[in-house]
Amino acid sequence: MMSFSQCIGIGLFLQNGRTLFLAGPGLATLAYFLAGTVMWSSAACLGEMTALFPVKGPIFELPRRFLDESLGYAAGWITWYAISPNFSGRSAELVAITHIFQFKYPPEQLIADGYPDAALEWMPHISPTVIVMIFLCILLLINLLPVRHFGQLEYAFGVIKLSFIVLMIVLNTILHSWQRVDRGGHFWTYRAPYSAGSQNITLPNGHVVEGFAGKLGGMWEAMLTCLFGMIGFETVAITAAENRDLRSEETVKLATRKMSLRIITLYTLATFTVGLNVPYTHPLIKDTNVISFGYGENSAFVISTVLNHLRVWPYFINGFIIFSASTAGANGIYNASRTLHALASVQDAWPDWAPIQAVRRRLERTYYGVPLGAVLFSWAFGMLGFLGSNTNSALILGRMVRCVVISMLTVYGIIAWSFLEFYKIIKQAASGDDETIDDKDDPSTRQRYDRNCPQYPYKSHGQWMRACYAFTACTLFILFNGWRTFISPMKTADFIACYIPIVLFCFISICYQIKLNGWNPMQWRRRASRELQNPPPQIATSLPRRGHIALNDPDNLFTTANFRSFFQWVWVWMK
Repeated sequence: MMSFSQCIGIGLFLQNGRTLFLAGPGLATLAYFLAGTVMWSSAACLGEMTALFPVKGPIFELPRRFLDESLGYAAGWITWYAISPNFSGRSAELVAITHIFQFKYPPEQLIADGYPDAALEWMPHISPTVIVMIFLCILLLINLLPVRHFGQLEYAFGVIKLSFIVLMIVLNTILHSWQRVDRGGHFWTYRAPYSAGSQNITLPNGHVVEGFAGKLGGMWEAMLTCLFGMIGFETVAITAAENRDLRSEETVKLATRKMSLRIITLYTLATFTVGLNVPYTHPLIKDTNVISFGYGENSAFVISTVLNHLRVWPYFINGFIIFSASTAGANGIYNASRTLHALASVQDAWPDWAPIQAVRRRLERTYYGVPLGAVLFSWAFGMLGFLGSNTNSALILGRMVRCVVISMLTVYGIIAWSFLEFYKIIKQAASGDDETIDDKDDPSTRQRYDRNCPQYPYKSHGQWMRACYAFTACTLFILFNGWRTFISPMKTADFIACYIPIVLFCFISICYQIKLNGWNPMQWRRRASRELQNPPPQIATSLPRRGHIALNDPDNLFTTANFRSFFQWVWVWMK
């Protein structure tokens, strides 16, 4: 639920309309599904490795062990850069909150949409600077709680968010059945602008690309837009080091699978149902900029209630988006602080300068189980949320979001690549061919690494192929995410926002190569620490496995004990 709460921030609510405009209702639904499969595949890679090796900072520790130390450390720093409240992370949530407080539906559009009221706005007379400061204090106080209480609070937040999305799905389904807007028939007889896909894409210079190229460009941009709303899958692995009864409760396996199923299902259904009520040509969701981020009135969920002439609902949805953004920001600080604390635990990840090492030791300390220094350091960069008072905050927020997406796609690609090496190594370990393991001939040792063993912590079917799929998809998204920035007139700021994470990742990797192997590039070598000789002391011991149905009497299905086992299995997956 912490991972779910992290994902449900502003991406779905504020960028859903942009997705509809770029791809059209049908293709937008498909875009969320495809983007979800990429995230799911990468999350499953991370989940399986973390289930077997529940280490601190799995985002960088696992690539460091199985791929290369320089790539692992670079992945750790780029993750902190993306999910901390700095230039590319939770500052986006804070800037978005200032946007949502400035809620004003254009009066002329209200008339065009047939809304019964002459005005629909909620703009409290308070400076965006004050709003950011208030929410910064709230986020800090939440993250100072002991992790047990923080987790309980996040569970409550996740339940509220899940209930709200289900409410939006049901509401838009009912609104469509009422037919209060003249659409020309139910969805299976839709005509433009309610057709399955948009017919073109408008480039930043005003040129309209039609046909297959236009649909492909719109679909590509829509998937990039979808990805921001799905960042947070890695929270499952980040919490592993603080997770009680990790081995017996199969937490990583169940959480990774349930997280993926919930996000993909709810996002696709929410997009499909709201697309039944909002035409993709609606003026408030039109966005021809390469990168930008709208306000509350640009949300497709708000527009749907306005088109159907519902009072109060627009304010309720706008208020919930504020709640969603703020709680996701709190979770972002948690992820950032734990990643920074894990990096602080590894001396080699820092320069060998005395002042830097002194800072590292302070960041490594915990107080009542909370890495206070890491929390404060990550939280301090949230001051960049004061950019929300800038008149160009929509473009600034959009560029922040693109930095987040590309940074995390880089990490997800590294994770998938690490899994391919992990898969090969544990296969050797299971067969007894790995010379780095001292007791490699011991059957119980080999069993720990056997993916076909019933007690192997977490195994996804076809995971090797899914890792290849995730790595390929992430690479393509990274390389071609800024294709529209090359179209004249080129905007340098947009180009930098699209590709600066790649430059930063390469720069950090090169710095570590210099530190580990010297200045001569000819001497740079791949250097993975492996450390398979330090696996968890035991494999999963929960019998029966919580994720499996364990019938008490397989020969007689309709018994009270079997029904009890079945409903217990359903409860595990639904809880």
